[in-house]
Amino acid sequence: MRKVAHLRAAALFLISTLAGSAHAGGDPVRGADLFRQNCAACHSQERQQNLVGPSLFSVVGRTAASISDFSYSAALKGSGIVWTADQLKAYLKAPRKYVPGVKMMFPGLADENDRENVVAFLKTLGEATSQSVQSAEAGSLKR
Repeated sequence: MRKVAHLRAAALFLISTLAGSAHAGGDPVRGADLFRQNCAACHSQERQQNLVGPSLFSVVGRTAASISDFSYSAALKGSGIVWTADQLKAYLKAPRKYVPGVKMMFPGLADENDRENVVAFLKTLGEATSQSVQSAEAGSLKR
């Protein structure tokens, strides 16, 4: 009887560990929902379409304040930040604390999982290698 209990406990541990690691990189579908709720009023996900904030198309890997036709704050221009996943997650926690003097009024995303999910979504906004890849991504994000 004890062996069965130990085996069950070990199986539950393995399942929970594997399930947790499946979302370690964030969920881009959930991130798309969070983007719509928190970011889309000010930021476009389309190339060369700035709104109140700059376009976030292809933001991952881009140098901060590098869109030539957008007026950034001096603080962001002088930050030297390259928007890696880690930089984005840190910035999205509390933008005005991370880069004092930025124009962005958004208070941030307190939940770490929400930040992971938004960054996972932002990673999908780059150039796709083919039209079929773009269609597949668009289909998976429309929920």
